[in-house]
Amino acid sequence: MRKGQNPAKSAKSVAKPERITAALLNYIPFLSGFYSETLDVLKVSLESMRKDAGLPFDLMVFDNGSCAEVRDYLVKEKEEGRIQYLILSEKNMGKGGAWNVMLAGAPGEIIAYTDADVLFYPNWLKASVDLLETYPNVGMVTARPFHTKPIYYTSTLDWARSEPNAALESGKFIPWGVYREFDLSLGQTEEEIRARYDETDYWQITYQGIKAFVGASHWQFTAFKSTLQEFLPFDMSKPMGQVKQLDERINNAGLLRLMTPEPLAMNLSNSTEYLQGKYIAPREKKRVGMWQRALNIAPVRKFFLFIYGRIFDWYYGN
Repeated sequence: MRKGQNPAKSAKSVAKPERITAALLNYIPFLSGFYSETLDVLKVSLESMRKDAGLPFDLMVFDNGSCAEVRDYLVKEKEEGRIQYLILSEKNMGKGGAWNVMLAGAPGEIIAYTDADVLFYPNWLKASVDLLETYPNVGMVTARPFHTKPIYYTSTLDWARSEPNAALESGKFIPWGVYREFDLSLGQTEEEIRARYDETDYWQITYQGIKAFVGASHWQFTAFKSTLQEFLPFDMSKPMGQVKQLDERINNAGLLRLMTPEPLAMNLSNSTEYLQGKYIAPREKKRVGMWQRALNIAPVRKFFLFIYGRIFDWYYGN
């Protein structure tokens, strides 16, 4: 039998979410090896995101089965009011499984998604939303220009070529330093980055006085929630490696995929070296020893990575 009345019945109003939800996906299973610096990277990402976004937002974090130290940090951030919505998954659901929860459950009208290793610069959110709300039929906006595959933005080019109010230009619109910086963070060599840059032109659109570069990516994007829900659910058999489904589906639906002309987001990967000014091309690093050279021989590297993967699955697989 109920005793008394629920005090909540006397409340006259409820809190309303912000129009924009920034949604971050995190996975740090342990704090050693590949993941030894990733908690520091996560902290930098969250701090930079909140510092000067240009627009207000609520922050949602989905943790995909991280270790206790990471969960404790996130819970503390939530208790201190720096995270508005925190979801702690017991197991790693993969990126697709996490997206199904995040993109459907985020309360905002606009979702600004990010992986947990992204460094943001001032005005990143406002610049993204400006493109989202100025251009028609936008599927996603990434807050940085970088090299993307043409097969994922054919619909954007088709629209720009047929729209009389859009000016489409091709050229070296991404500055070499901006281009190089991002691709170095992916572990590519200076030589291959330079070769691709020299042989590739990029597309720039001007529409209603606002410039955008053609392309976008699943690692960081801003989109209308109603648009993203058209592409749910994602059924991915692997935790990673199949996330380009989102890029493909948006392009196939005839929607635009755009990037801000300014670099307002940067990939940190799994270390804080970029923040310490140590992001250098592999060929520029100091000479390695005999054993390290031996470990980089393709068959040897493949064998040890296989062993690493099996040990990882034994400890952390579902």
